[in-house]
Amino acid sequence: MPTINADDGCPLNVAVDGRDEAPALMLSNSLGCTMAMWQPQLDALAKQFQVIRYDRRGHGRSGVPAGPYSMARFGHDVLAILDALNIRKAHWCGLSMGGMVGQWLGANAPDRFDRMILCNTSCYYPDPTNWDNRIKAVTEGGIAAVADAVIGGWLTADFRAREPEATARMKAMLIASPQAGYLACCEALRTLDQRDLLPRIPRPTLVIAGRHDPATPVAAGEYIRDHIPGAAMTILDAAHISNVEQPQAFTEAVTGFLTQS
Repeated sequence: MPTINADDGCPLNVAVDGRDEAPALMLSNSLGCTMAMWQPQLDALAKQFQVIRYDRRGHGRSGVPAGPYSMARFGHDVLAILDALNIRKAHWCGLSMGGMVGQWLGANAPDRFDRMILCNTSCYYPDPTNWDNRIKAVTEGGIAAVADAVIGGWLTADFRAREPEATARMKAMLIASPQAGYLACCEALRTLDQRDLLPRIPRPTLVIAGRHDPATPVAAGEYIRDHIPGAAMTILDAAHISNVEQPQAFTEAVTGFLTQS
């Protein structure tokens, strides 16, 4: 796994899988996740694409510089990775926070991307109270203090009962997140408002939503679909981390959209 430095010097942990000559596909994680969240899709996607995964700053094996962070900062990190890998243009698939970064990129660097997939995400939080409460809880008790509540939004109760090992892996990933990086990302989310970016995204876009997602509900996905010209939408029978809960349906939605003529 290469380490690529962002333009401010922050080291970013990057993994590249698949064939070099294949179309590039960049995957971007949810808050509290590393690139390992894409393991259910990796084998299938690597057969058709050059798959680029990375740990967002503040997460995994990437650096944890002092905040504040911003969507623009996260977007420039992505562009630094593409530049370092000599990739001129890529497809984008981002989930939750990864979808928010994708909105920024789609509006501000559309020439670097082909098709955009925005999953289980939102463009706007009208009230920062929930983020303020999470920041306070994590500051006082660590990420473990919110882990059960977060997992309850990530995965449905049925999935957690049916797949205890997968649930445990996701919870361990969350708790292992560097606290300072997690908090800096939460600060970037608490005032999120990217509504004005959506009409500026010219790339073909698919929105994926989870029918049981309490964090970024279907209505949030519908808003994004309705404000990006020509965007389409797919709803999966899942909560927030839909690629883990419905891996086959998610993979089929992604590959179908990226390979359609």
